[in-house]
Amino acid sequence: MQSANETYLGLDLSTQKLKAVLLNANLENVAHAEVKFDSDLPEFRTTGGVNVGTAKNEFYVQPVMWIKALDMVLDRIVVQGADLSTVVALSGSAQQHGSLYWSRSGLETLRHLDADKFLHTQLDDSAFTVHRTPIWMDGTTGRQCEEMEAAVGGRERMVEITGSRCYERFTGPQIRRIFQQRPDCYRNTERISLVSSFLASVFLGEVAPIDCSDGSGMNLLDVRTRDWSDECLAACAPDLRAKLGAPVPAATVIGPIGSFFVQRYNFNTGCRVVAFTGDNLSALAGMNVGKDWLALSLGTSDTVMMRLNAPSNLQEGHVLVHPTDDGFMGLLCFRNGSLVRDIFKRAEANDNWENFSELLDSTPRGNFGNLALHFLSKEILPPVKGSLRWNKNSSLASVELAKGVLKYSSPQSEIRALVEGQMLTRKTYATEMGFSFGESTKILATGGASANRSILQVVSDVFNAPVYTQKTTEAALVGAAYRAKYVLSVARSREAPCGDGKGAVSAPGPYYDFIAGLLPHSVTRVCDPSKDSEQIYGAMEERYRAMVSFMMEQQD
Repeated sequence: MQSANETYLGLDLSTQKLKAVLLNANLENVAHAEVKFDSDLPEFRTTGGVNVGTAKNEFYVQPVMWIKALDMVLDRIVVQGADLSTVVALSGSAQQHGSLYWSRSGLETLRHLDADKFLHTQLDDSAFTVHRTPIWMDGTTGRQCEEMEAAVGGRERMVEITGSRCYERFTGPQIRRIFQQRPDCYRNTERISLVSSFLASVFLGEVAPIDCSDGSGMNLLDVRTRDWSDECLAACAPDLRAKLGAPVPAATVIGPIGSFFVQRYNFNTGCRVVAFTGDNLSALAGMNVGKDWLALSLGTSDTVMMRLNAPSNLQEGHVLVHPTDDGFMGLLCFRNGSLVRDIFKRAEANDNWENFSELLDSTPRGNFGNLALHFLSKEILPPVKGSLRWNKNSSLASVELAKGVLKYSSPQSEIRALVEGQMLTRKTYATEMGFSFGESTKILATGGASANRSILQVVSDVFNAPVYTQKTTEAALVGAAYRAKYVLSVARSREAPCGDGKGAVSAPGPYYDFIAGLLPHSVTRVCDPSKDSEQIYGAMEERYRAMVSFMMEQQD
């Protein structure tokens, strides 16, 4: 049975820091601590949390740094007043696409950790066959990507099986590169972990399974069967199924906490470890995005996250196994986000966001037929680079008309044309990925630019849906603690089924409803679409597609 003083621990191992949060039964913050790799662990000489390798696009981390950070973050959260004996479940989030290679002696050490010693003095370099762990920024696997796609029958087949084409930073190609270039290291590797399952392993005192959601970002997992794809494993490296172990759903209690943590940090022996997952997936859990919600992160790059009923075959999108239900998560990334908005703020609005907003608000929806696409660095979707400005006379009727205009007559038109063009791009590809927009659609805006109400009003109008924001900036971190609470509730209801017996626990229902019930005021409605939005932007979508087709032709 649940008692009032139970707490839930969430961890997030991001690129630059390791964070921990303790939440109470009402999901309120009890304690919080973090360790910044650059400043708190200077001996590892990281910049932005990573080390730069000698090869072009090579980025890595020494795993011992993360282990030492875990020693430190737990000490710090105790100093903040956390009573870890009250923790009944914990889970975690971690940067996606990194991989760790356990040695036989490492697994022995993991199973017999000594509570009188720090973790990092036990799980040292000898615990791993590869001492420089490749992380998500690493882009050295171009050849391996080509080989893996060719081996399964081409890019389309890879997308169909795994939900993504082969990406240089994904784990499958990275494992293949280690197998090819360091065959001895690969042969001596007993088990391979993702960063998320590695962190879970330390808490478990045993190699933790990879969860299906984070595992679907490897180019190795069949997103439909939720199991490793034999085709992809064969295309990657030998004996891989044994090294990876069987994947589990993200909503799995993977075991009790290891005795090291009970003895050293006073955790309760009954504390359960819930499968750890990747940061994007954990952020989705932390934002608590329901099936009709679309999450739009407006940052340096803009990211769109959504729930899908079925995988899409969009080659430049990602389909992952959903972390909190039996559906799928669609993820779209757009390079030309806030950096481009910032350039226009400097050029057209005296480098002032208030001016930018005033100019945006002073032009009508639809912008008199002016629409611009600015892909200053090569975009992912659509895969083009360059700028194109159309006015109301522009069209595909002739090459001259399709070339559009060099500049608009006012800064107001420039800024609205930019923002409307960006949001039409986001909406078009979300639709193409399979998200169905309708009367119940809601947009959750996060990231830096979500503080700008004028930009959010354009989002609301273009998407023809109300826009909400939420206070939490640590979605991946709190998402880990939310999942710990939910998955434990499900486990308890199974252990004590409903009935007349004492101590019966009712099943908690779907994750979204469970968390929304505990956090009724977590989102704030900030914008509603104007009545004529559909009429205006429905027509503009056609013009948008025409502009993209012209830009694609010009690149060929």
